[in-house]
Amino acid sequence: MAGSKENFSGVIRPSNIQGVGNNRRALSTINKNIIGPPPLYPCAVHKRGVLKEKNAAFSKNPVIPVHRPVTRKFAAQLAGKEQHHSLEEVKPSAQSISVTHQSDDCIIIDAEDYKPMANHDVPMFVQHTEAMLEEIDKMDVEVEMEDIDGDDDEPVVDIDSGDQKNPLAVTEYIDDIYDFYKKTESTSCVAPNYMAHQFDINERMRGILIDWLIEVHYKFELMDETLYLTVNLIDRFLAVQPVVRKKLQLVGVTAMLLACKYEEVSVPVVDDLILISDKAYCRNEVLDMEKLMINTLQFNLSVPTPYAFMRRFLKAAQSDKKLELLSFFIVELSLVQYEMLRFPPSLLAAAAIFTAQCALTGSKQWNNTCQWHTSYSKDQLMECAKLMVALHQRAGTEKLAGVHKKYSTCRYGYVAKTKPALFLIDAGF
Repeated sequence: MAGSKENFSGVIRPSNIQGVGNNRRALSTINKNIIGPPPLYPCAVHKRGVLKEKNAAFSKNPVIPVHRPVTRKFAAQLAGKEQHHSLEEVKPSAQSISVTHQSDDCIIIDAEDYKPMANHDVPMFVQHTEAMLEEIDKMDVEVEMEDIDGDDDEPVVDIDSGDQKNPLAVTEYIDDIYDFYKKTESTSCVAPNYMAHQFDINERMRGILIDWLIEVHYKFELMDETLYLTVNLIDRFLAVQPVVRKKLQLVGVTAMLLACKYEEVSVPVVDDLILISDKAYCRNEVLDMEKLMINTLQFNLSVPTPYAFMRRFLKAAQSDKKLELLSFFIVELSLVQYEMLRFPPSLLAAAAIFTAQCALTGSKQWNNTCQWHTSYSKDQLMECAKLMVALHQRAGTEKLAGVHKKYSTCRYGYVAKTKPALFLIDAGF
């Protein structure tokens, strides 16, 4: 992935881990090169030059003068753009100090030729500088040790590396898309107790409606996105609009019609939806409810549903077909249950995949790559996961068996018969 990004627990992306410490200069080498400036040469003291042993590495490893800001010339040198300066010969005095390099920023004096006067001590600022560099040197070693310790952690896999040439994968800004989804998913959520404001319907009726719509969705062979958007439209509409129970099925049929118009290429006609409702409503009633619903929702159909997060998180989990189907089975069980509305769509998706992995492997599987892309740790998923395990356990015994019947077919790999991860509940983790 482009750019560096620090993750949930301080783990650095692989792009930042490479070459840690390889380009650091040895501070002990710089420390050896700094000694007190000669008191008999005001020019050198005024410039506060850095002394350096005779070598030809000055152009490759420039030394930044002590207590001097980095100038443009030095910045250019640090960037690899060497600048050649003309050398000036300085006439040696009685001390025979030879000047090997001179620039606009400092004078480089050979340490071997420098002999400080016996009557002059090393200036205080040089002593402080040496002490400071020793402390920095110790800190540098500690940082290197921390980097080495961090290498033992499981790396975060770049799940988009294989899609660089796929324009449909939009790898350049896929992370930005899902960051936006996470920020805006709250707009697609409803209050988990909104049914208290309804006077003629209850949560049980909602469950019956959605379970029936899952069967309708399966019969019409609609896209997966359509089902999740249908449920979202129903909840958002019921959260603000009182509905009598005899109109509840009309709300569900109309929500599916709107979702089909938004997601599908080939949209079922209104007469087909009326027929599937056993002709309980006429065409005008469906069209009138469509107008009421779309205006109540202010034409906002572009919302992140659990399906959008499921696709990204399954890619992070490097899932196979069985894990994918079992994850969708678990999350569809959650769509029917009113109590699951208290979890945001991204958490539902992540918890469904985590629960499915646990069911298939028999252990708590959630690696750093999954945690990075979902932004959820195992601890954050456990409450939702335990509820999903209970739903999975009861799926074949309850009256609302639309989801279980759907995923008990060959088309869906019979994943409904997979044993639930009961150890998540029993362990009390």
